[in-house]
Amino acid sequence: MKMERRHESAHQIGGRGFPYLDKFSCGEGAFLNSGEVLEAVDPYIMDVRKEKFRKVVKNRSYGVCLVVEGLGDFGNVSAAFRSADALGFQSVHVVSCDSKRYRDNRHVSMGAEKWLDIEIWNSTVECFEVLTSRGYRIATTHLGTDSVSIYDMDWSCPTAIVVGNENRGISDEALALSDLHCSIPMKGMVDSFNVSVAAGLLMHHAVCDRTSRLGSHGDLTFEESQILLAEFSLRHSKSSISIAREYVKRKASLLTSKI
Repeated sequence: MKMERRHESAHQIGGRGFPYLDKFSCGEGAFLNSGEVLEAVDPYIMDVRKEKFRKVVKNRSYGVCLVVEGLGDFGNVSAAFRSADALGFQSVHVVSCDSKRYRDNRHVSMGAEKWLDIEIWNSTVECFEVLTSRGYRIATTHLGTDSVSIYDMDWSCPTAIVVGNENRGISDEALALSDLHCSIPMKGMVDSFNVSVAAGLLMHHAVCDRTSRLGSHGDLTFEESQILLAEFSLRHSKSSISIAREYVKRKASLLTSKI
């Protein structure tokens, strides 16, 4: 993450967790806003790439985020993240368990992690507390008598959808702390999906439901869209940061020469 992040206290209750300020630190007390970042890097990004960024940002949302609790197979996590990126989700979370820390698998994800906002948590409690403070309801996937079908949920509400370990499923702690339990109706002999498949189905349905209710899945404001465009531009290549810093130096030199 390149643009400055908001403090957690700055997230509005009932919001959807947009994490960035319109501010990029160039060091030595110098900052650029998103418009200046875009102006700085614009000559160094091909037009086709800039158009791709614009189309992706238009369809991006923080309205629903994905949480993977209890790492098992890193490949499954990366596969879920690949689906998240493809479907227009920007915020994804990993709750690490059993002393295992997430490592991306770009052979599986096809580099999706580069464009997502990935947050890694040491405990379910910490993750859920922060997501709740950002305005999300916590929906854990669980087959139980109190589970709600995903087809009966209103996905226009800010929602953190939680999938669990491949073998154990969602932890008892997560079930107790969540706002609701939900399930994907199944018609076959088996009673579970692979975790990455389940995550993909959940996110795809959320996009369809949100599009039906809201007209589109993407819901960023103009200001948020510009900030995320600047963030993508800074992530675009390793040289983007230095280009932005050189832009600041040139701008400072021009101001000095006019005095």
